[in-house]
Amino acid sequence: MNLFKTYLSLTKPGIIFGNLITAAAGFFLASRGQVNLGLLLATLSGTSLGIASACVFNNYIDRDIDGKMARTRNRALVKKLIPVPKALVFGVVLGLLGFLILIFYVNFLTVAVGAVGTFFYLVVYTILKRRSIYGTLFGAVSGATPIVTGYTAVTNNFDLGAVILFMILVFWQMPHFYSISIFRLKDYTQASIPVLPVVKGIYITKIYMLFYISAFIIICSMLTIFSYTGYTYLTVVIVAGFSWLKLCIKGFKVDNNILWARKMFKLSLMILTFLCIAMSVDASFLKGV
Repeated sequence: MNLFKTYLSLTKPGIIFGNLITAAAGFFLASRGQVNLGLLLATLSGTSLGIASACVFNNYIDRDIDGKMARTRNRALVKKLIPVPKALVFGVVLGLLGFLILIFYVNFLTVAVGAVGTFFYLVVYTILKRRSIYGTLFGAVSGATPIVTGYTAVTNNFDLGAVILFMILVFWQMPHFYSISIFRLKDYTQASIPVLPVVKGIYITKIYMLFYISAFIIICSMLTIFSYTGYTYLTVVIVAGFSWLKLCIKGFKVDNNILWARKMFKLSLMILTFLCIAMSVDASFLKGV
């Protein structure tokens, strides 16, 4: 692995890409067909740099437990491929660049939302995930902020639309992460991380997933009920949401929980992608004003 790829790995590009999809969806929803390309570029650039910075610091904070898990034991700071001081400087530079872009080219509210997300990710979530099953919920708060930053970049207002978008991502992330924690149960057990399947068992986790997916379908429909989107988006929500719910219910009868959890995980990614596309297209073109 060359030096560039090593530093790039610290930023967790997969996480950045996924969050940029949601940020763009929030932006297009708020734009209602009147897209400011310069503002879009600034929002996505500033947001991606901020997320990259947070991921670098997360690599630093979690390097002790990362070394205990198969999927993370080869990370750069675990294997000492990059000196810790250089990694920290890298994280600070990324964060400052992201902050400056958002403050000068977007608006202060978007900076504040991003700051809240970073705080929950690096402080609240980092502390609680080692001590409580509720760490996952606080981590979801952080993961729900990019879609809100995309929205507030356009509106400069934290209104009902922002609240609904935030709740959509919170309710989506919970079953998404529970799926990961089931098929990575051995890793979390070895690292002594008290995720729900480790503490309460897989069956109880499935019940929680059923609740969150049901809540996800309901809150997603709120965008149409309150006229932020039209019926094309609502159709996607119903089809995708109930497909996810159906697979979740099947989980109570499966023999192979690992295989089932991987299917739930993959479907959750597909659903979020379809939802963001439907949200963007419906608001920007079908409902554009």
